[in-house]
Amino acid sequence: MSLSGCGRMEAVFSAVFLLCFALNAGVHGDRLTVLQSPEFVGFQKGDWPVSGEKIPDLVALTMGFSVQEDLAWPGLKAGPLFQRPRANVLVVVRGVDSLALPQSVASYPLENPVPFTMDSVAETVHSLFAEDTPVVLQLAPSEERLYMLGKANAVFEDLPVTLQQIRARLSQDGSVLASLPLNSLSRSAEADLLFLSEVQVLHDITALLQRHRHLAKDHSPDLYSLELSGLEELSRLYGQDSPQYRDATAILASVLQKFGQDVYGLYGNSSVVEVVTVKTFEAPLTRKSRSILESKQISNPGSPYNLAYKYNFHYAVVFNIVLWLMIALALAVIAIAYNLWNMDPGYDSIIYRMTNQKIRMD
Repeated sequence: MSLSGCGRMEAVFSAVFLLCFALNAGVHGDRLTVLQSPEFVGFQKGDWPVSGEKIPDLVALTMGFSVQEDLAWPGLKAGPLFQRPRANVLVVVRGVDSLALPQSVASYPLENPVPFTMDSVAETVHSLFAEDTPVVLQLAPSEERLYMLGKANAVFEDLPVTLQQIRARLSQDGSVLASLPLNSLSRSAEADLLFLSEVQVLHDITALLQRHRHLAKDHSPDLYSLELSGLEELSRLYGQDSPQYRDATAILASVLQKFGQDVYGLYGNSSVVEVVTVKTFEAPLTRKSRSILESKQISNPGSPYNLAYKYNFHYAVVFNIVLWLMIALALAVIAIAYNLWNMDPGYDSIIYRMTNQKIRMD
């Protein structure tokens, strides 16, 4: 074979390899999957990528809140103005790029998977519905990180927080160990117990919500943000081709499917449940720790002096309403005063006109 023929064959093989790589990356990349969503929250089916740093803005828009920067993403269309979901549940799964979730509303590729938090959305919920005390729950069992606000302090008071508490919960009545097909997973290995502990937390959250069904009937939206990293530990310890990792992936997919259906039903088919699957984050997340079971209600959770927020993105709207209303009232007062000052009692007032005629007749 000539050199030119070898070069052409090499070019063909390179093109086929790049095509297969592109297809594999498109199918197996990090994903944002919408498990449940009401009809008035319009998620469009398609392969439009969404950036990881825009996930908080996307959650805020699904809850009917405004964002500082417009989200130019065609996957979510504008919904009705006076109708919003009662809850939004976001589950972040680390250590896997995708899960087999067949019963989902839509799924989108995730690009730029940087760490993010729901702090901005939680502050918006608290500032707009402070009197209604909505449920705000942010939980990461592997890091023993918990932040609760509003009614969550009373509802999830018995929720196991530390890994020691969760592992003790696995040996009690109602544990998921009695109902899950563990297969290759062990009840004594640390990584396996971490994964099973996160599954137990999902089960306990739905159990507590079923016990407190009144939460789904109030007028304030609830926010849940959960971060699960058990699969990441299993992948690091056993590898992605291990039977432990495959069994854990299948169990988590089944548990998340049921978790989304239960939450969706508890909130009267008016909640949004999303699952973000991320293989690895591109940068570590530096986060300021918060006290567990925080119950003190303050207007600004980030300020120890109970100060009000310096700026709110609704300030411009309120300022314009007040400003132009004051200008309109001032112009009305000036016009009324001018007309009264230049009024002729003899011609403009019927009282003085009648009096003047009576005097002339006398």
